[in-house]
Amino acid sequence: MTLLAHDRYCDEIARQVGQLRTVLTSGADLSATVPTCPDWTLEDLVRHVGRALRWTELIVRTRAEEEVPLDRVPGSAGPGRQGDATALDAWLAESGAVVVGTLREAGPDARAWSWAGIHNAGFWARRMTHELVVHGADAALAAGRPFEAVAAEVAADAVDEWLEIVRFVQRVLPDAPVRELRAPGGSIHLHATDTAADLAAEWLIELPEDGVTWRRGHEKATVALRGPLTSVLLAFYGRLPLDAPELEVLGARELLELWLEKATFG
Repeated sequence: MTLLAHDRYCDEIARQVGQLRTVLTSGADLSATVPTCPDWTLEDLVRHVGRALRWTELIVRTRAEEEVPLDRVPGSAGPGRQGDATALDAWLAESGAVVVGTLREAGPDARAWSWAGIHNAGFWARRMTHELVVHGADAALAAGRPFEAVAAEVAADAVDEWLEIVRFVQRVLPDAPVRELRAPGGSIHLHATDTAADLAAEWLIELPEDGVTWRRGHEKATVALRGPLTSVLLAFYGRLPLDAPELEVLGARELLELWLEKATFG
């Protein structure tokens, strides 16, 4: 697996924050329920993203050696008044700017605690990139707006990272639903139909008793999910229905449905 360059992650964080701000300033209803996160309104979602960005910024800037409680993060609460799109937009813009600036200054190898045991700023640049990609899709759904296709190298890296997170959670959280994501002999093939061959945007995922394993490549599987890479990514994250017109499911659909039911985090 090859990660993207650190500056590429920083650029994408800035881009995704800009897209989320566009949703905010388009007249979207901040009280609208987020279909893919039904416990949240659109405003709740934006506040979650802004808090995550500010929490990350503090961890990286202070070179934290342990988890930082959220209540110690300056500005993490966001605007005091609910329903103020202008104030929320300004707060989100500042949240994005400070984390990008701190990540660029730190560089990928700077020491910084993380929950995944990868204690460097590079982990956080990657994590915030994909946090924003997925929640950007959530926000677009809540606002009834189209979601722009994600750059191919970013979308492919997001699939890689999600597989790594699922594997990590299986190891360290014995009571999490993802522990039940086992189907010995079963496999899932993801196949992006719109990328250049040199990107190798195909995956084989196996679900043995000892936890998820995966590799890039074109191989036959129990079930295959085919479609444009952004759509495959969003479906694999449970953000797009398997019946979406641009997607095709071949084989044992119930195995994909098992994945969507059990592959959860947080």
